[in-house]
Amino acid sequence: MRVRLVGYTLRQLLCFVAVAEHGSITAAAEQLRVSPSAVSGAVDELERVLRTQLTVRRRAHGVTLTTSGHDVLRRARSLLDEAEDLESRARDTGDDLRGPLMVGSYHTLAPTVLAELLAAYTERHPGVDLDFVSGSQADLVDRLAGGELDLAVVYDVALPPTIQVHRLYQAAPQVVLPADHRLAQDEDQPLPLDLLASEPFILLDLPPSRENTMTLFDHAGITPQVRFRTTDYELTRSLVGRGLGYSILVQHPSSSLTWGGRPLTTRPLEPRPHPVGVCLAWDSNVRPSRRAEAMVDLARTLHGPAHGQRP
Repeated sequence: MRVRLVGYTLRQLLCFVAVAEHGSITAAAEQLRVSPSAVSGAVDELERVLRTQLTVRRRAHGVTLTTSGHDVLRRARSLLDEAEDLESRARDTGDDLRGPLMVGSYHTLAPTVLAELLAAYTERHPGVDLDFVSGSQADLVDRLAGGELDLAVVYDVALPPTIQVHRLYQAAPQVVLPADHRLAQDEDQPLPLDLLASEPFILLDLPPSRENTMTLFDHAGITPQVRFRTTDYELTRSLVGRGLGYSILVQHPSSSLTWGGRPLTTRPLEPRPHPVGVCLAWDSNVRPSRRAEAMVDLARTLHGPAHGQRP
């Protein structure tokens, strides 16, 4: 195979990524423990070699990226990860993984699914510098595409075709009621959705949870009486516990009590809604590192060999 040597270096890419992430030459230099002039020179040389402007530098406003800069940033992160992974694979003689791993999680999945993964992974691979963020589904998908995240715990709902997933489990939306509500009896029996049509509804107003919930009402020909909207999962449960309405949620903690100690009851819905997949996702355009592959393997151990790729 004929390979042409490139004109840029990994150090130039490292400096460029640091500048892009910090928005400042000075801050990037502090992180890399080099002089600002060295960082500035590395970015200048990278722009010269690539024959395109990557940054816009204004003394009072820091550094912003051009359109080309954003594209190069994603590719530079991938190349740096590849280089680090190559060194790791060559050096490692066993299962002693080292290096960074950044995992994202959808807000409501973080306390349960993500926490379980982090605890088990840390025990199995203590040498990995593991970190995480929580956010909206759209934000996590963007970060996966941009190389800012290695993996993300998300719902398998409206994901772009570039996202690959390992299905962890499926969960069906259920009605959440105050324990003393008149419809809270027979909690194992499905509750017809039309019996809730006149009840005050508390909507977890986060995508894709919001869209999934409202689709249930649309299919049943019901307009819910939305009393409150909230973007906080536990606040939603607490409002229900205070008797201010009912809600429909996919995630259900092991405790039936709210943070305030109020008892809740959950009931399945009638008609039965389609279950929602919870998955570990990554972008197909970014090659997973050994550290990321190890977390996917761990997920298979914890949740079984589900779907590695969406149909």
